[in-house]
Amino acid sequence: MKFALHFGNNTFPDAAGASRLARLAEAAGFDSVFAVDHVVLPDAYESVYPYAAGGRLPGTQFTAMPDPLIWMAFAAAATTRLRLMTGVIILPLRNPLVLAKQVATLDAMSGGRIELGIGVGWLREEFDALGVPFAERGRRADEHVAAMRALWREDSARFAGRFVAFEGVTCNPKPVAGRVPIIVGGHSEAAARRAGRLGDGFFPSIGAQVDTMPLLELVRRSAEAAGRDPAAIEMLTGCPGALPGSGQDPLAAVEERRRRGIGRLVLPVHAFMPDLEESLPRFGERVIRAFA
Repeated sequence: MKFALHFGNNTFPDAAGASRLARLAEAAGFDSVFAVDHVVLPDAYESVYPYAAGGRLPGTQFTAMPDPLIWMAFAAAATTRLRLMTGVIILPLRNPLVLAKQVATLDAMSGGRIELGIGVGWLREEFDALGVPFAERGRRADEHVAAMRALWREDSARFAGRFVAFEGVTCNPKPVAGRVPIIVGGHSEAAARRAGRLGDGFFPSIGAQVDTMPLLELVRRSAEAAGRDPAAIEMLTGCPGALPGSGQDPLAAVEERRRRGIGRLVLPVHAFMPDLEESLPRFGERVIRAFA
């Protein structure tokens, strides 16, 4: 079982905080730290945030939320083993050629420690501000994944799609392993099917106002239908019972997730605050080492 912390960049938005969190997480035995993404936040919006009961984003539009890739670069520079993941980047809002270059560069310079968590977004007003059609975001995301993988896989790459097309172009450096793991995030059946069809993992975002556990089986069925091995797709979920102050046996809670085929547990960093120097090592000693 692996353990991850979210969300690093909006909890510790400065360079010193990024380095502090990354070093403490690595020392405690955490596998990874996630960074969340919004390019811009509108002053007013009617879209419903699906990961809180009130349907509104925590904080305000004035809350600092550094670009996840740049924040991850600071965290990677402060560590040697810790993996960093976008959790999640809003893929339809990004130019896939530029993003492929950025992610591959970060992966190469970190020694292969980068994962790309992707989502299709929920905030229509953000799409409007960037001039990207909201209704086509799912199909656009699928093409972006295929286009990036083509650039990572080979030189003189080509791709022909509805939204992205190129031929005879090369993007270097390449990722360390020849590709960057793509973890599909989301709380919908469409997200689960996308993960089964093309993802290296599935992260049914924590806080969704629906039961996301049934989506795990949909991922597996979709993988089989696509001719893929369902066991090769990593499943990531939360685990409230493992958190400090939950009143539950954390070892039993983690074991229950393990029996359900979960490979990585994603825990909110705020549950370990304010004294990270004490709480993260304690969790590592009591829980992480028990499942090493």
